[in-house]
Amino acid sequence: MIHTLSTTTEKLYKYIGKPVLFKIAPDTVHRHLVTAGATLQRSQFVRKSLKKMWAYENPRMLSQTIHGITFKNPVGLSAGFDKNFKLPLLMNAVGFGFMEGGSLTLEACEGNPKPWFYRLPASKSLVVHAGLANDGVESIIQRLQTYGTRRLAGFPLNISVAKTNSPHTCTDSEAIADYIGSLRYIRRSALGDMITLNISCPNTYGGEPFTTPERLELLLAAVDTLHLNQPVFVKMPSHLPWKECNLLLRGIARHHVDGVTIGNLAKDRKAAKLTDTLPSRIKGGLSGKPTQKITDELIRKTYKNYQGRFIIIGVGGIFTAEDAYRKITLGANLVELITGMIFEGPQRIGQINEGLTELLARDGFTHISEAIGSKA
Repeated sequence: MIHTLSTTTEKLYKYIGKPVLFKIAPDTVHRHLVTAGATLQRSQFVRKSLKKMWAYENPRMLSQTIHGITFKNPVGLSAGFDKNFKLPLLMNAVGFGFMEGGSLTLEACEGNPKPWFYRLPASKSLVVHAGLANDGVESIIQRLQTYGTRRLAGFPLNISVAKTNSPHTCTDSEAIADYIGSLRYIRRSALGDMITLNISCPNTYGGEPFTTPERLELLLAAVDTLHLNQPVFVKMPSHLPWKECNLLLRGIARHHVDGVTIGNLAKDRKAAKLTDTLPSRIKGGLSGKPTQKITDELIRKTYKNYQGRFIIIGVGGIFTAEDAYRKITLGANLVELITGMIFEGPQRIGQINEGLTELLARDGFTHISEAIGSKA
């Protein structure tokens, strides 16, 4: 039943929904989708209907318990789509196993001047220049409290935290204070199953101050003093060569950090093989396909060098079950995506999970844990 409905949705999205949506400015589409989704998710009927249509479940093969958190499947929503945690009930309904929201910051931030998004359809990529727009940690925590634990039971929330995009957070001490302020709010609220420190957003005042070992050491030392209850992850930059990335990982390994998310937007446009023309006036980093091989290789090297030390969340260029499976076999315990859902449709989440079970069975695995790192 799910397979038939999912296939029908895929065709409708490909031939009707996507052509219409892609004629509208992506900023406008995103804004309306979040608004409409926040309204629709209030209906239990809508949530149950979406789950029956698209969500694929196979706990015997796909469920994992990591640091005491149970993930019904390994496919999560990446940070940046639901910046203010307005859609967790909807994301659960469409079949994600977890979601990362944010990045949130201590103060509310309007982000960079719009447009924030620019489509590269042939290249299967979005240029993203949002600049950490969000409502601020206090407002977002209050929103999360309205959902209640019952409705989000079994759906882990990963809270991405960054520094406020402001000229007042450019020094190391100001930026660290901003992170710590947000983390204290989260600690007091006892919300969120995981926390991710976003050190690699390329579109902010002061750039990426914590992508050098010395400065990252200062941030992580401060975070250690909070003794957070949730597992802590660090979102890694994708543009650094392995030697520099490894120096960051060595430093991270000395702190109370449980995992790394690999990785963020691609910055090097010259290295990206783009099919579309990308005007120089369009600012931002690249999502989707241009990040795929970069993050695959970083995942492989990280797993090979830090197996057993870090849980790895793989992000970048996931459009199919094969894309997700490749990251898993290279060392990712979990994966996250946004661009794949935008380009292929919301039914793609369930299709990826169903495809993962088929790929696992093909390779003789009975559970996803057996495949992790099998080809690193």
